[in-house]
Amino acid sequence: MRIPFIARVVARIADTPYARRAVEEQADLSAFKEKPTFRVLLGVFLIGFSYVVGWPAISALAALAVYFGEPLLAVVGGPVMYGLSHLVFIAGMALSGAKYSAIFLRWATRRLVEKLGGDLPGPVGSDRSVESNGSNRSDPTDHKTIPPPP
Repeated sequence: MRIPFIARVVARIADTPYARRAVEEQADLSAFKEKPTFRVLLGVFLIGFSYVVGWPAISALAALAVYFGEPLLAVVGGPVMYGLSHLVFIAGMALSGAKYSAIFLRWATRRLVEKLGGDLPGPVGSDRSVESNGSNRSDPTDHKTIPPPP
């Protein structure tokens, strides 16, 4: 019996030192309880603002180009607005920093491994262990074999 694709992906993620450490240390979101600094708030605002500057502004330029009969408004203005929104997004990410992104990614990795990897053999996916022949030691009557992840 083959392990489904998602289970294989989760097994590979769970096998990384990053995921093992996130599970062992019970990574959580407690850092979000602290009051964010002005710099972080400004960064998050800029990230949100970049979405307003992005596609809605490009759509407005396209509508104005049709209304005025000036296709250059959309041809030139669209890429300029898209580039501007990208720069605003990057500035927001730089201001808010990678700290909160890293905290959230560790938590999300732990949750992924715990939720989807709960039936995986080994210490990360669950507290069950697998003997060398692949049988599950927690249930001696279970004669199914669990193939190791690739």
